[in-house]
Amino acid sequence: MPALNRRKRKNTGETEPAGPPPWIVAARAAEDKKALDLRILDLQGLASFTDYFVICSGSNPRQIQAIADEVERRLLQLGRKPLGIEGYEHAEWVLVDYGEFLVHIFSEAARAYYDLERLWRKAKLVPLPPAG
Repeated sequence: MPALNRRKRKNTGETEPAGPPPWIVAARAAEDKKALDLRILDLQGLASFTDYFVICSGSNPRQIQAIADEVERRLLQLGRKPLGIEGYEHAEWVLVDYGEFLVHIFSEAARAYYDLERLWRKAKLVPLPPAG
């Protein structure tokens, strides 16, 4: 059996299987649950608390929760557990914290109100690579 190509997790010294970075896996999970207006922001050099934001919207609380559930399920398959989940019950703004990246799942109204893209406008937009 060939050795797995592995990379070190930032700040932990642990390794994880090669493949797409976990924030891309999270974005793909959201996309599969029909998340709206999906964006990935690269905050490296701009924020000390995380490197990436995955930002998306859902059209209703059930969809927002389904997106959060799918993100968590897919990342658990990679051995990644969230450090915390906030806002799940009300599902206006669910925040899933993975340390090196944060997943923000908004209602459309909450997203317009908080406008993280404007707040972090200096962040680079990361294109979602083609699936496959």
